Amino acid sequence: MTGDPKRPGWYEAGLEHIWLPYAQMKTARPPLPVVRTEGCRITLADGRTLIDGIASWWTACHGYNHPHIRQAVERQLAAMPHVMFGGLVHEQALTLARRLAALMPGDLDRVFFSDSGSVAVEVAMKMAVQYWLNQGVRGRTQFIAFKGGYHGDTTGAMAVSDDAGMHGLFHGLLPAHRLVDLPTDDARAAALSQVLERHAGEIAGIIVEPLVQGAGGMLFHDAAVLRRLRDLANRYDLLLIFDEIFTGFGRTGTMLACEQAGVVPDIITVGKALTGGTLTLAATIATRKVFDAFWSDDPMQALMHGPTFMANALACAAANASLDLFEREPRLDQVRQISTALAEGLAPCRGRPGVRDVRVQGAIGVVEMERIADLDALRARFVAEGVFIRPFGNVIYLTPSFTIDENDLGALTGAIAKVLRP
Repeated sequence: MTGDPKRPGWYEAGLEHIWLPYAQMKTARPPLPVVRTEGCRITLADGRTLIDGIASWWTACHGYNHPHIRQAVERQLAAMPHVMFGGLVHEQALTLARRLAALMPGDLDRVFFSDSGSVAVEVAMKMAVQYWLNQGVRGRTQFIAFKGGYHGDTTGAMAVSDDAGMHGLFHGLLPAHRLVDLPTDDARAAALSQVLERHAGEIAGIIVEPLVQGAGGMLFHDAAVLRRLRDLANRYDLLLIFDEIFTGFGRTGTMLACEQAGVVPDIITVGKALTGGTLTLAATIATRKVFDAFWSDDPMQALMHGPTFMANALACAAANASLDLFEREPRLDQVRQISTALAEGLAPCRGRPGVRDVRVQGAIGVVEMERIADLDALRARFVAEGVFIRPFGNVIYLTPSFTIDENDLGALTGAIAKVLRP
């Protein structure tokens, strides 16, 4: 272990005190110590360099350490790293809110900033419930959520995620919502209609990840599902929430996944790639209809929520710089090229023993297995091939940076094909 020679022992000493995410600390293999990132590469403390196949949970859409984002953050750091958003405001946040509103379909034009995707979902749910309360409607406190869905790890977000996986332990703690099948066909749409017919008066809204259910298993559905949900929300007078924290900013092939359905939700959440993977920031964006329900002389009808680091100036500067890159550079063209390359590169995995499915949507490539017996061992095999790929559940997936070159992308798909070769 080399690391920084000025700080010997940093890895070993710190590892005794850290609690890692999604890991059984007693049995998990030690994490890889990273000392540098650049472009699509991760440099380890021992000098090895890995091609990153998942862009740090799909956030680093422009690659790591992009000079335009770095310079924007450096300029903002010199002027003002942070100021509270209660009673104060700053240019970076106002500019970002205006730009996000311009990107949104329809009249999604009121932006509430937070500091993580899970919190953005919590805010969306809070908005939806209070939307009804502010109009004198009580009892609408539940949500329609979907099997295979995932919306975060905070309590409210867990409650609208599929509890068949890691959140099942907390069944008694979490508020009860209506977990149903996505209306992917007429029969499922009819079943959802029956639930709404009986319980619409108890439901504040419908929440869904458009086109791709990410952490629930990289499950895809087509745009017709979103149109069905919009129709049902209209018919039963419900708010429709699109969680685009994973799918937003080009990942599915368009800037927002909802563009492919031609529908406008009442509330949308964005995060992850919002800052190009540089700093943590998220936003919950509402239509005028939703916002107007809070516009009142009554202080009790205000949205009483305010994360301490809401609209952090450094993060907003990074997000504005990231949006600059989407405007100036051919990101969506790059996503289309990546999509083609993923389909070609992963095709040899079809028919391999244990492979259930191979699928691609935008810059997301998935090899779904019947089962993965030892995730840690599989992850270690990819590292041995010079790539960082982190399978979970029964899926091996790629969500690379949009700036990845064809050779590195070929190395990623080639590593998967090699590891799965009989």
